[in-house]
Amino acid sequence: QVQLMESGGGLVQPGGSLRLSCAASGSIFSIDLMGWYRQAPGKQRELVAAITRSDFTTYAASVKGRFTISRDNAKNTVYLQMNSLKPEETAVYYCNVLARLGVGSQVTGYWGQGTQVTVSS
Repeated sequence: QVQLMESGGGLVQPGGSLRLSCAASGSIFSIDLMGWYRQAPGKQRELVAAITRSDFTTYAASVKGRFTISRDNAKNTVYLQMNSLKPEETAVYYCNVLARLGVGSQVTGYWGQGTQVTVSS
């Protein structure tokens, strides 16, 4: 069906930057919404940012002005540029897409396997 391949996580010092990528593949007709979530140990998964096919974006209040989400529709890929990272943003970051597998088909959500982001000195 739909596979999501995430990359770009790792260890970064406070104040540093990382860029996450998530490429979707499979029998995709269209992708309506692409987004990034994160889950820290002991906490619920939360929305970080999302972007529609027409590039309308939404961000969690805590990341506005520091994170930028973008997408390449030709490559079915979404990116998350993260700047000025804070230790409390250490988490597993997950890619999520809402995709259609055919004309008139329902929208279905898919999750990536997650990529670890660790912000520490």
